[in-house]
Amino acid sequence: MIQTIPLAKLVPSKRNVRRRSDAAADAQLRADIEARGLLQNLIVTANKKPRGTFAVEAGGRRHAALKALAEEGKLAADFAVPCLVLDDLGSAVAEASLAENFQKLALNPADECLAFQHFIEQGSDVDGVARRFGVTVRFVEGRLRLASLAPVVFQALADGVITLDIAKAYASTPDRERQAHVFDQMSRGYGGAHPDSIRRMMTQATVSAADPRARLVGEDAYLAAGGRIDRDLFADDTSTRWLDIAILERLANEKMDEAAATLAAETGYAWIRPTLDRYVDWQQTEGLERVELEPAALTDSEQEQVATLEAQAADKIALLEDEASSDEDRAQAEVELETIEKAVEAITDKPPVLDEALRPQIGAFLVLGPDGTPRLHQTLYVERTPQEENGPDDADHEAGEPAPRAVGLSQRLTDELAIQRRDILAVHVAADPDFALDLAIFLMVDRKPGHGVERYGSSLSARPPQEPVIGLKTPEAPATLARVEAGQALDRGWTTLDSAEARFDAFRALGPDERAAWLGHAVADSLEASVAGTGTGGCRFHDHLGHLLDIDVAAWWRPTAANFFDKVTKPVMFDALVEIDGPALAARYGNAKKADLAAACEKICAGDFIGEVSTKQAARAWLPAAMRFAPELARQAEGDPATLPDEADASATELDHASDVIDRDAA
Repeated sequence: MIQTIPLAKLVPSKRNVRRRSDAAADAQLRADIEARGLLQNLIVTANKKPRGTFAVEAGGRRHAALKALAEEGKLAADFAVPCLVLDDLGSAVAEASLAENFQKLALNPADECLAFQHFIEQGSDVDGVARRFGVTVRFVEGRLRLASLAPVVFQALADGVITLDIAKAYASTPDRERQAHVFDQMSRGYGGAHPDSIRRMMTQATVSAADPRARLVGEDAYLAAGGRIDRDLFADDTSTRWLDIAILERLANEKMDEAAATLAAETGYAWIRPTLDRYVDWQQTEGLERVELEPAALTDSEQEQVATLEAQAADKIALLEDEASSDEDRAQAEVELETIEKAVEAITDKPPVLDEALRPQIGAFLVLGPDGTPRLHQTLYVERTPQEENGPDDADHEAGEPAPRAVGLSQRLTDELAIQRRDILAVHVAADPDFALDLAIFLMVDRKPGHGVERYGSSLSARPPQEPVIGLKTPEAPATLARVEAGQALDRGWTTLDSAEARFDAFRALGPDERAAWLGHAVADSLEASVAGTGTGGCRFHDHLGHLLDIDVAAWWRPTAANFFDKVTKPVMFDALVEIDGPALAARYGNAKKADLAAACEKICAGDFIGEVSTKQAARAWLPAAMRFAPELARQAEGDPATLPDEADASATELDHASDVIDRDAA
């Protein structure tokens, strides 16, 4: 069975068949676990000595990565590790260890390439993807280049017809038509293809007429500039080869420069840099900082539309969970629910909003699409200006132009001095806790649209997390109202000043209570959504925090038909009634329809019924286990809520004869 075991109680097993590992692969696994958590359980057996410990029979690399993260202070020593606990049957355990390591299928290189391409197309940058997966930037860029191979070559890689090394040889140049042409030639040849032979054929100096650069320039302009063409009289125009790449690229660069100048004038950006590539690589963004923009807020009309769609979705979910629904109704509900979800996404997935004050400071890249059309890349950047080197003489430089490096200093020396200067600053900040606290609060709360292009010289931030449900609005909830009121009460006078220096000085001039209020606001905004326990969406540490704060959830949130009961099954509602007042209360609604049962549960949990004082108190205090904060109660959230307790099962006869009317006492 799967159970969670504290990391400190796991020890390596001598029976684990893996004796050797790879340092680079281990570092990649460690980075992946740090970014995404442990995705696969370990396999363990209980040790006789020392008692209470478990031997890791399979998953030794994952275990070592978790221990390394704990030693680095990135995981707690009692971090709960999901483990499959086996009975210690000697050789059977060793067989399980071998099977777990042996029966693994590495990801197909083509699938790997498409996965990296998906992350880039979704707005991630190469540096970020490399960090999250513990690989080098060059590795990610190589996979992106392979993802852009000619379809026939990429399919051959996916089917295992060619090796990864041969695919890399085809990717030595980005000309997809050339790749397909060479692939066809090699397929017709005798004997196996060698990567060096393919690389030599790929680098022969010709370009297809279907190349994006050729489509951008046009044949007439290319010929007028002295370019030569080799035509195949027995094939279509796409088989034509352009022989003078230098002329083609000069003309293509001129066209891209013209398009960039036009777009810069139209957009008002500080600069637009053209490139003949389809993607922007890390070398092109060196010396730049990415500008983070917030999406546009939903209008009142859009919020109403989302609320209506969510209500429709709730109806479909209720139909899917209703045991009485037919297969045809369920199938139709699934189709309609998918349509509703797409409609919600279409409304809430809004483009980011650019503060007009930032427009003259930012820039973008102009890339060349596969059809030869220049396209403005969606990511915006700002040039990194070394503020510490600015002096009185820098007034002559234009806005946004980086100050020159000090004469006689190499880049290496400049970087070494920067590290030592940072350490001197860090010593003094660490020696002044009050100053450090002010700085920490300021860095957390000043990161917002309008200040995003300034360099703070610190990695500390408190960005709001990604919500698990997009567009959920709870304007009438007591906790939501309290958070809004707290935000409105903050002293925001300092936020209107132009520079980070001026804002920080003004922030420090606030009273201690005002600064402390900003600290609470920043930390509160950084909290992620979670439920009790360590299951899906759970955060045991939040359970601990709520317990320390002695939070009375029932005073802030009550389960209603709309926010809970309509979205769960009837057995979950019966379970709640049994917990409030035993099987007799659940028996009253044994034959009730789901909608009526949900309405009755809402009334009962609000205390809106006739009954004993103790029963009303229990009803007003009842919460689903997922909403509780007490650690011992939160563990119940990890169980299966879809079944009634044994006590309720014993009352099946009573439930069968229950009335189908809503609480007669309440009536």
